[in-house]
Amino acid sequence: MLVGRSEGYLIGQTELAATIDRLVAYADAGADCLYAPGITDLSAIRTLVSAVAPKPLNVLLIGPTMRVADLADAGVRRVSVGGTLAAAAWAAFDRAVRLLIDEGTLPKRD
Repeated sequence: MLVGRSEGYLIGQTELAATIDRLVAYADAGADCLYAPGITDLSAIRTLVSAVAPKPLNVLLIGPTMRVADLADAGVRRVSVGGTLAAAAWAAFDRAVRLLIDEGTLPKRD
C-alpha cells in the first residue's frame, strides 16, 4: 500500500487548502491511501474525506477527545494511533517499577 502523507499540520502549516492540494496530488500520482496527521477538527476531516474520495483517508487519533466512531461517521476509513499505545505501556511500566522501588511490591494484575 502506498500512502501519500502531508505533514503540514505537524509543523504548523495549517492551511487546509494546501493540505488538500498535496493529498489530491498524491492520489493522482497513484497513492492508495491519503494521510494528513495532526488534523483534529471533524469539519476539516470531512472536507478532506470528500476531497480525496474515493481514496481512503487515514487520520491520527490524538488524545481522549477524538473517537473512532466519530471519525468513521465523518468518512474516515483508516485510523492510526502513532506512539500512543507504546507511551501508555511505558507509563504503566514506569509506575510498576516505581512501586517496586518504593514499596517492594508489584501492582495488582487486572
